[in-house]
Amino acid sequence: MQDFTAHRNFLKDSLRKSIDFRNSDQNRGVPEPPPQQPLAQDLPRIALPQKKDWQPCIPKTDLISAITNRKSRRSFNNAPLSIEELSFLLWATQGQRNADRRTPHFRTVPSAGARHSFETYLFIQRVETIPAGLYRFLPLSGEIVFLYASDQMSTSKLAKATFGQKFIASSAVTFVWTTVPYRMEWRYLEAAHRVILLDAGHVCQNLYLACENIGAGTCAIAAYDQEAMDALLGVDGKDEFAVYLAPVGKY
Repeated sequence: MQDFTAHRNFLKDSLRKSIDFRNSDQNRGVPEPPPQQPLAQDLPRIALPQKKDWQPCIPKTDLISAITNRKSRRSFNNAPLSIEELSFLLWATQGQRNADRRTPHFRTVPSAGARHSFETYLFIQRVETIPAGLYRFLPLSGEIVFLYASDQMSTSKLAKATFGQKFIASSAVTFVWTTVPYRMEWRYLEAAHRVILLDAGHVCQNLYLACENIGAGTCAIAAYDQEAMDALLGVDGKDEFAVYLAPVGKY
């Protein structure tokens, strides 16, 4: 039998007992990393509808029904998402809890120490009024920023980067979450990495439930070619890299 001890230990919180948190950058007075990755100011941005604007467009579904109906869906039709629906899904997964956006650490999902290490990238194929392409969500301003246009070639590369899971190519939009580990390491040192993965689960479960609310489906994907996915996103694979993705579409 293979020895999985080291990997099993990663799932435990025993490491915390050996860490001197007085040595964290937070306790040493190092300024905290920004809650949102910087970006070039000349990149095109699209303002998303605010909660007061998209809320009337979103059906009312009780939580019990959403939990009961939740399942992984891998078959999508050609119907697009509305921009209000996209805004709702982004709010549900990484949105600001306060409308004034002056408290960036208060989000709609839990995170260890409210550190929120994730960035949300979107491979958009069918969202009304939004050209197909790769975008990044900017939760502090409620916008998405255009990174590059996509075509059949880039869609094919996305499917290939998930080891041939072709149903991704039929989605209206694919959410890809990257992590910026230092946001968590700044406070938790070596204990950061386990809780980053726990946080990813919180985010994706919110997406599942929010999708059920709008007659859409999703399927969490953790099997992907790390280097290929990071290259598609344009991230360095060291200080920021993909950790989870989920295609979304109507069914």
